[in-house]
Amino acid sequence: MKLSEKGHFAPPPKLEAAAQQVSDTVASWDGVEARCHWLLGDETVVDGADFYFGEEEPGHLHLDSEAHVMLPVTVANAIVEAGLAERLVWDRSTVVFVVERPSDVEHASWLFGLSYRRREGAPTSELLSDVRDRAGARSRRS
Repeated sequence: MKLSEKGHFAPPPKLEAAAQQVSDTVASWDGVEARCHWLLGDETVVDGADFYFGEEEPGHLHLDSEAHVMLPVTVANAIVEAGLAERLVWDRSTVVFVVERPSDVEHASWLFGLSYRRREGAPTSELLSDVRDRAGARSRRS
């Protein structure tokens, strides 16, 4: 959803510790605006933190620490196929990753970073290369 289509502004809420670290990281990036993520269809119920880069939403974090990160479909496909995140059921371009532990912070920040870099103009081929590198590094650790 575009920033101009969002409802009224409210600052982002505090999240669980690991998700809050991700929120603080993403909100610190140049040009990112952090704000309240409202429950779909109800601007009286807080549901997490949204992040915007200009008019575009790289993603958001829900109160249950579920990160939703928007990416080109080809990049989302590669991430899901590599087992680096799940796909949001009703949107093929959004990946889902639950930020539960301190060890999840770096990975979630990396996912948001892919979306942020895309909005900065990074080509899809560069993002896909990063996904392949990360998947390869993960398989070598296993």
